[in-house]
Amino acid sequence: MKKIIAIAAYVLLSKSVLGQLPRHDLQFSKLAAQWDEAIPLGNGMLGALIWQKAAHLRFSLDRADLWDMRPMKGLHRKEFSYQWVIDQVQKKDYKPVQEFLDAPYDHQAAPSKIPGGALEMDTKDWGGVSAVHLYLKNALCEVIWENGTKMKTFVDATKPVGWFKFENLKGDFKPQLIAPKYQGEVKVSGDPVGGDDLSRLGYVQGTIKQSANSITYHQEGWNGFSYDIVLRWKRTKPTTIEGVWSIFSKYPGQDKSQKATLITQNAIKGNFSKSFSGHSLWWKGFWGKSELHVPDHLLEKQWYLEQYKFGSVARKDAPPISLQGVWTADNGRLPPWKGDFHHDLNTQLSYWPAYSGNHLDQALGYINHLEQNKANYLRYTKIYFNHNGLAVPGVTTLNGTEMGGWIQYSLSPTVSSWLGQHYYLQWRYSMDKAFLKSKAYPWLKQTAIFLENITVRDDQGHRKLKISSSPEINDNDLSAWFSQNTNYDLALMKFTFKTAAELAGELGLKKEAAHWSAIFKEFDDYSLTANKELMISPSLAYQQSHRHFSHMMAIHPLGLIKWEDGPRAQSIIKNTIGLLDSIGPAYWCGYSYAWLANMKARAKDGNGAAKDLQIFARAFCSVNSFHLNGDQTKSGLSKFQYRPFTLEGNFAFAAGLQEMLLQSYAGFIEIMPAVPESWKDISFEKLRTEGAFLVSAKKVEGKVAEVKIRAEKRNTTRLKLPFKAYTIASNKGFTVKKETEGVLKLSGAPGSLLVLKSETVK
Repeated sequence: MKKIIAIAAYVLLSKSVLGQLPRHDLQFSKLAAQWDEAIPLGNGMLGALIWQKAAHLRFSLDRADLWDMRPMKGLHRKEFSYQWVIDQVQKKDYKPVQEFLDAPYDHQAAPSKIPGGALEMDTKDWGGVSAVHLYLKNALCEVIWENGTKMKTFVDATKPVGWFKFENLKGDFKPQLIAPKYQGEVKVSGDPVGGDDLSRLGYVQGTIKQSANSITYHQEGWNGFSYDIVLRWKRTKPTTIEGVWSIFSKYPGQDKSQKATLITQNAIKGNFSKSFSGHSLWWKGFWGKSELHVPDHLLEKQWYLEQYKFGSVARKDAPPISLQGVWTADNGRLPPWKGDFHHDLNTQLSYWPAYSGNHLDQALGYINHLEQNKANYLRYTKIYFNHNGLAVPGVTTLNGTEMGGWIQYSLSPTVSSWLGQHYYLQWRYSMDKAFLKSKAYPWLKQTAIFLENITVRDDQGHRKLKISSSPEINDNDLSAWFSQNTNYDLALMKFTFKTAAELAGELGLKKEAAHWSAIFKEFDDYSLTANKELMISPSLAYQQSHRHFSHMMAIHPLGLIKWEDGPRAQSIIKNTIGLLDSIGPAYWCGYSYAWLANMKARAKDGNGAAKDLQIFARAFCSVNSFHLNGDQTKSGLSKFQYRPFTLEGNFAFAAGLQEMLLQSYAGFIEIMPAVPESWKDISFEKLRTEGAFLVSAKKVEGKVAEVKIRAEKRNTTRLKLPFKAYTIASNKGFTVKKETEGVLKLSGAPGSLLVLKSETVK
């Protein structure tokens, strides 16, 4: 019976999302000639980029934990102190702060993420490439050459190996393992955006050893760190070669049992087909989590490509998504912005689509990373802020150590608050009580303790930071500091205490809930212009184009100012977005458009959200769908026309389209709250809402025809009816009550399923 059910489920899945994926595949008539246009493959820990360098097929290889984690030289001095910064700001003597706490990030090559290496095959005798295909449904890259040689490759979804298979191969197979150039002349130094030359790290060049059917590369790094790349292959038929590769990192004191040598030895005993079968099974499960269909092919295709990339870089047992994930730049240099963990928006935006996209398991990698590094964060909190509680650096290494940089965000006191929202979202979308008790509330509580300790009351009795900032506003100048709370800091602090009170209440901790509620009430309202537009601070309105919408945090992602709150909130949201649009995108990045689309969706502006997502997909992405930050069309959509690759814009895009189709942040489920009127036929399957409900819906000829809701946990929700007249087509376990006109109260046990159908759509 189980087998029959499994087969039936597979058939249904094949007819739905897997049947739709081929039209969203990446297909080209030639291989990319540069790394940031390559075909991306990954499994959260290992990554590969498939492209062509000169006359060679090239695999750029990466591993998420390849890091040079030497302390940032010059950062940890006696002036490494929040109070010292406050004193310097109040004295208006800011140059020492820039020199001591910011300059090291620009001037020092490390700490930094580092690349792994590359595999190359000489293809000059194979003729040109005739076809390149990335199959999204099973994360397989296929390349065909004019002479009939065919290559298939994938990075195993569940094991630390990459596989390749060459068919119709004429002649010998002579791969090369290309080591990064850790020695040589330094031509680029002090360029955190473009990346310093790798030779600045000062490594002794690694060793490459080759035998008949294997190549091994060993590289020593800083302070006992090392890594190995191992390549193995075998001939299975006269013209067929199968091979595997792996990267193993080694930190001092780490267990040695899983060396790349052993991993590849065991893997090569198997075969490509069997490994691919298990790999494909994982991806089948991934694609079965959710799907959507909209009449805008550009947006739908981009969403599926974002889902594919998310499945390639996010795992609960791997490091979280850094700036480039498992696709570190392969250009002889360090990656843009050192490939680090930027918590001033980059890591946060990267996980936005996980929640309603129904990929909570992958999102746990973010939480697990923060939990693993908590002791390091507590050390930093005590040293820099000299207070108890929990603060997190805004720019960190793999183990959470601070790296400096513009300290308004790299050493901001509210970083742990924004990270805390991801704990909150994981709880709200999963309703996992054990997670709430062991992780979510402890994080918010420690953050609240820290903010209670570090804030003071002003003359009106309102709680405030002694100095406040808004990420990247006024760059790293003295004028970037404000004597009153910025809307960015204010929103994050209010969110922390509001949420801490809510979670304490969920756990029955009445005294703690009352305490956090009392502190929440001590904060002032947000600073607004006379036209009800959110300001950056009480002394600075938004008056020039800027990429980071930090002053709008209360609207999105925090949802503290909600459209559903009524006319005043709607005016603030509408006017603030209107001001943003009127000043224009001169200094926006691609992620700015993606973020704005999320906000317009919250403002129920489907046309505006769709337009911004279209601009992002058309103008700010490489041909392989990578977000390149600048306007690649050079058509005035931004004055930034550069192309450093970072991932957060990609995933914010996916979240934006999901936000257009389903919202639940306001305490009820709303179906298709922000879609253009021209979108007549829309559907989505198994998007997730707060309260742990899975929702599917269809719109036919402009009217919602059907809504399905499944309860994952025992819980109650409210549904804003998307149709005037409906019938309950099926109800298995839900209690349905009319709460008000147009709103149903739904209570369900685990597994309960409710199907509503419109009476006006047949």
